[in-house]
Amino acid sequence: QVQLVESGGGLVQPGGSLRLSCTASGFTFSSAPMYWYRQGPGKERELVAHISTTGRFTNYQDSVKGRFTISRDNAKNTVYLQMNSLKPEDTAVYYCNVFSTHWGQGTQVTVSS
Repeated sequence: QVQLVESGGGLVQPGGSLRLSCTASGFTFSSAPMYWYRQGPGKERELVAHISTTGRFTNYQDSVKGRFTISRDNAKNTVYLQMNSLKPEDTAVYYCNVFSTHWGQGTQVTVSS
């Protein structure tokens, strides 16, 4: 069965950085576009970034462009989200997603001084 396991969240000060990882199993990772979503307190879940199967194509929500970078390592079945210049409004639970239907358990990111 499809499994997605996120890690790398935590508490960071404004302006800081974190790198999230999502390790996948149960499907052919190299054939699947991958997505990062987030859900902030009292907010709906929103798409943050996605990446094509080879990593050649990426797309970002406007609010994170220039600060976040999505990447993948198909040999490790892992997708990453490098987050720089973090802001308090980036506080959320971050989830990876595949096939629009499968989600990880999420990893909490809190940006606060």
